[in-house]
Amino acid sequence: MKGLTTKEEEIMGFFWKEGPQFVRQLLAYYDEPKPHFNTLSTIVRGLEEKGFLGHEAFGNTYRYHAVISEEEFRKRTLKNVINKYFNNSYLNAVSSLVQEEDISLEELKQLIEKVEKAHQKQ
Repeated sequence: MKGLTTKEEEIMGFFWKEGPQFVRQLLAYYDEPKPHFNTLSTIVRGLEEKGFLGHEAFGNTYRYHAVISEEEFRKRTLKNVINKYFNNSYLNAVSSLVQEEDISLEELKQLIEKVEKAHQKQ
């Protein structure tokens, strides 16, 4: 599954938060100047082509809905980042966070505890 542009991710956020939407309803989420209807429609159709949205026909218009959850998107995105930038190594990713001091020793300990608990449940 392909990644998302910033604008596509923004639009997916509306579907994840608000549920199924007609393209016209998306306009309400924007301040002036609002994007053109055709622009939003093109992006939504692109999201459907990429497999992120599906639709249900209502006469000659479509109501779109998310096909994948926000959680699934997060997981896939994280896996892609780990693969692309950390040689598919979660250890390298966590090590980088520790070295850059983006994660404290206390947070690292909490992470280890969570992993151990999850492992024990399996």
